[in-house]
Amino acid sequence: MSVAKKEYKRVTVKSIQDMKNNGEKISMLTAYDYTMARIVDGAGVDVILVGDSASNVMAGHETTLPITLDQMIYHASAVVRGIDRALVVVDLPFGSYQSDPKEALRSAIRIMKESGAHAVKLEGGKEIKDSIKRILHAGIPVMGHLGLTPQSIYKFGTYTVRAKEDEEAEKLKADAKMLERSGCFAIVLEKIPAHLAKEVAESVSIPVIGIGAGPGVDGQVLVLHDLLGMTHEFNPRFLRRYMHLYEEMTGAIGQYVKDVKSKDFPNEEESY
Repeated sequence: MSVAKKEYKRVTVKSIQDMKNNGEKISMLTAYDYTMARIVDGAGVDVILVGDSASNVMAGHETTLPITLDQMIYHASAVVRGIDRALVVVDLPFGSYQSDPKEALRSAIRIMKESGAHAVKLEGGKEIKDSIKRILHAGIPVMGHLGLTPQSIYKFGTYTVRAKEDEEAEKLKADAKMLERSGCFAIVLEKIPAHLAKEVAESVSIPVIGIGAGPGVDGQVLVLHDLLGMTHEFNPRFLRRYMHLYEEMTGAIGQYVKDVKSKDFPNEEESY
């Protein structure tokens, strides 16, 4: 028997828990600016992640490591001003929470106060347990992130699938349970075997959102620029491109250049 989909005027951490409980999949996308946030929110996406992937797609860095807390707050503030419905989650950037739980709390408080976001996301398991607890004790919702954790790319040395071997898979399952016990409201699983992701999603009561983790989880997240085909060099197996904007935008801008050069633009109707 199917359950009628509930309409949420505002999505909260409770809303996405309800979605898991009711068997409704959770949609999540990144956004980094006001204009894109308006579009994503208006399209009905449940959760907007202001990801540290802004370091790659907005600033052109090779990794997520260079982006700063101030820059994350800047992007998050713009996104929050653009939404009416979605839950906005912001990545704590590399170096803002790993070394000291007190620093982690200060970073999370700055994001919440200065951007108006609704939650933060941290990468890692038991090694950041104290930071997670300190943030949660302050009343700030926390989303966990396990599997391929891009802030640790220099430790991994590659963006290949994680937790294929038993030892790492067992650690991931234990970390997921720890995140649930600590009070995280959801977990992102990135680039792990689909059977493992499904097992984790069924073993915890909180929502599990996948990226490259198969269909057996409670929701999916993609980077908006990848989904729209604005980036064209990045082609992982898990990515489905819903548009090919790189080609379309290049063609449109190229036509504008030709029209300006040929004096076709502006014409009489486009002039005052």
